[in-house]
Amino acid sequence: MISRLIQKIKETQAPIAVGLDPMLSFIPEDILRSAFADCGETPEGAAEAVLRFNRGIADAVCGLVPAVKPQIAMYEQFGIPGLLAFRKTVEYCHQKGLLVIGDVKRGDIGSTSAAYATAHLGKIEIGGNSFEPFGEDFATVNPYLGSDGVEPFVKVCNENDRGIFVLVKTSNPSSGEFQDREVGGTPLYELVGEKVSEWASESMDGDYSNIGAVVGATYPEMGKKLRRIMPKSFILVPGYGAQGGKGSDLAGFFNEDGLGAIVNSSRGIIAAWKNEAYKGMDYAEAARAAVLAMKKDLSQALENSIG
Repeated sequence: MISRLIQKIKETQAPIAVGLDPMLSFIPEDILRSAFADCGETPEGAAEAVLRFNRGIADAVCGLVPAVKPQIAMYEQFGIPGLLAFRKTVEYCHQKGLLVIGDVKRGDIGSTSAAYATAHLGKIEIGGNSFEPFGEDFATVNPYLGSDGVEPFVKVCNENDRGIFVLVKTSNPSSGEFQDREVGGTPLYELVGEKVSEWASESMDGDYSNIGAVVGATYPEMGKKLRRIMPKSFILVPGYGAQGGKGSDLAGFFNEDGLGAIVNSSRGIIAAWKNEAYKGMDYAEAARAAVLAMKKDLSQALENSIG
């Protein structure tokens, strides 16, 4: 699967994932009115508004970026209708030629972890029929329970040509409460990175592995260090834009081949229409313009570093 992502990054010249994390406050009033008129001011109406909004974003950015990253919590808050909107969002983005990174942060042990992996990356057999429950191409995984929690995902990745991004150093301010603690003189996030590198060797797909890592844009020096620890793992980089990360901080997340990382922006793209810089544009047009601006920022940063 990582080879497909790399090919799409090369085709678009954009190591960018658009975070489909819509809050109702991000959705234009005309979409909300229309969805509520059809489905009521209910969880069903909210989920329908989210789906219509997402389709507009996907239409605007397909061909410009290789992937989208829907955060499942933004859908789960609306209950079953929200989960249906999540599934339909995955399907629609696939129809538009986009790969989908399910930001689900799952992690458990044994059969439970295997069930999570099957739900998001695998297939479930029912009688003589086979179904993909959610059908994402990649998923994010919490490694806190150790190999018991991650190896079922590796197995499903190998069986279904899928990929995962393991949480290593997250972008939030309090991440250091645990992730930066030293164990035998080594920060915990480095030990997790070393383990990711081990798991990566079990699922190679060309020069890179299907087993990647999540490392926040807000910690560029740690990103450089982890890039060396996990040379064959792609890094999913959240925290660009609204959380403070910028292109000039991110060169160290990439390898010398210009690959090795994909940078996510959520609010900075899907809510760009609320930004003064894009005043007068509709939300989809503003999202497209924000992607082009991000693409230019990252390109300049990589050229200055690698070139």
